Amino acid sequence: MERQSMPVPAPVEVPRFFVCPISLEVMRDPVTLSSGITYDRDSIEHWVFTDGHGDCPVTKLPLGADDLEPTPNHTLRRLIQAWCAAHAVERFPTPRPPVDADRVAAIVDGANRGGQPEQLAALRELADVVGESDRNRRCVEGAPGAVEFLVSVVKKHPASTSSSKPLVGRSQEESVMYDALDSSKATSPEEAALSILHSLKLSEETLKRVLDSSDDLVDTLASVLRWPSHRARTYGMHLLKAALAAMQPLRLSSASTELIEGVVRVVADRTSSPKAVKLAVHVICRLCPWGRNRIKAVEAGAMAALVELLLNEGCGGGSNGGSGKRAGELAAVAVDHLCACAEGRLELVAHPAGLAAVARAATRLSPTGTESAVRALHAVARHSATPAVLQEMLAVGVVAKLLYLVQAGAAGERPRERAREMLKMHARVWRGSPCLASHLASSYPC
Repeated sequence: MERQSMPVPAPVEVPRFFVCPISLEVMRDPVTLSSGITYDRDSIEHWVFTDGHGDCPVTKLPLGADDLEPTPNHTLRRLIQAWCAAHAVERFPTPRPPVDADRVAAIVDGANRGGQPEQLAALRELADVVGESDRNRRCVEGAPGAVEFLVSVVKKHPASTSSSKPLVGRSQEESVMYDALDSSKATSPEEAALSILHSLKLSEETLKRVLDSSDDLVDTLASVLRWPSHRARTYGMHLLKAALAAMQPLRLSSASTELIEGVVRVVADRTSSPKAVKLAVHVICRLCPWGRNRIKAVEAGAMAALVELLLNEGCGGGSNGGSGKRAGELAAVAVDHLCACAEGRLELVAHPAGLAAVARAATRLSPTGTESAVRALHAVARHSATPAVLQEMLAVGVVAKLLYLVQAGAAGERPRERAREMLKMHARVWRGSPCLASHLASSYPC
């Protein structure tokens, strides 16, 4: 007997007014703006707060202050749920009411009053609130004292009050245990608070407020860089980068030795994630335009760490592809900053591959990276050009790279002029060397 195929059910047509004009999907939590248009809450909040638009997507009318708290459309939500039930479509759960500042204050108060178990439970509840929606995240960020409370909890981590701990050489079991840094899995209030701070994506305005109230934020983040967890250090670098971007230059110029050593340690640690390394190099670039910070960074071993980064990943040839190339560009900028002081130049020429790595970067990076690398070499050629250094520049191919930059001219006029100036500066030493190919020597720019 021939088997009959089952009839294919006809597709269910969704009523047009159930669909969000932004996401083009059935609305889970419909809200209505003053323009009269209804959207799904997540979509319109992303449009306004994340993308920064100030108008209604459909009518293009400007949004008012009341639209920052759109009106829930309970009638439409009930119609959507009834339609889902009638057509055997999975029903959307009734959304929880948005959290308000009073609820956040109650959670924070409960965390302050209880012991460690109660504090951890309160922080996990706060993490759930933050993860529920962008609106809740902004509410927690804006609640008086909430961010300061989280910073104070992170500061209590044992690593904050102990001597610096080694970050390498841990067993696999230790790494798994320490890297379970998730607000729902955190085993301590400090880890949960750090995860929440990272999830909040603090605005520059909030960071400035916290920084103006005390120096605890930067000091606390410096201590996070000593935590054993890779993820904790990545979170700490994210927050530190944002905090330093919000700081005034006068305060940046006097960074603590602990902070700079922690940042350099992240770059030097080969077990650090590529993201953490890139963030750490970015922080070094932010801190090192000022003289004393440069010296502290050099003393912490920054130059050796940056050279190793240029050698391993820095020119786009590593396993991280474009991410590695971006880290290399930042590393070239940081090397340039460090070469502005005698201590930095000394460390660069003392590294067995220092000059070669910077010269290699000068021909493999973007125009910005090339300009920084050439400027670093120019600082060495002008201020630290001992006979031994000049011979090394010739032997490791620095001079050949400079000739290439002069002849190709693809790197821009300023790097080309600096390369030409270096070649003229030491022409007597380099011109007659048999190490130079004859076709290059014939066009030597004297």
